[in-house]
Amino acid sequence: MPTTDELMDDGNTALAIGELDEAAKCFRQVVEQEPQFQDGWHALSMALYKLDRYEESIEAGKRAAQIDPNNQFVWSSLSLAYNANKQKAEAEAAGAKARIISWGGKIKPESLDVDSGGPNPT
Repeated sequence: MPTTDELMDDGNTALAIGELDEAAKCFRQVVEQEPQFQDGWHALSMALYKLDRYEESIEAGKRAAQIDPNNQFVWSSLSLAYNANKQKAEAEAAGAKARIISWGGKIKPESLDVDSGGPNPT
């Protein structure tokens, strides 16, 4: 069985050359092997986004946000997926979280509500 690093490399290579289904497959294997690996969930989310599978992308992005609620890139990616899925309020809330983090703010993990824009800055 390939290691997580090997799967991430294979997924990133597939993503780079446009083999999106293969990339999603690799990243899904990564998170099956390491369910708390935030980068794996984020990569899966982006591969699904590129496949126009927005609801699945959002779910993977939410898992990444739950693991590390202070990752600006995760919230930016979630904002893209929500916007593509025509969920404007959620897209704006996720984008606001990304900006708060970029300004040095933090999202409280105990108040994380990735559906309603609920993480409160501290």
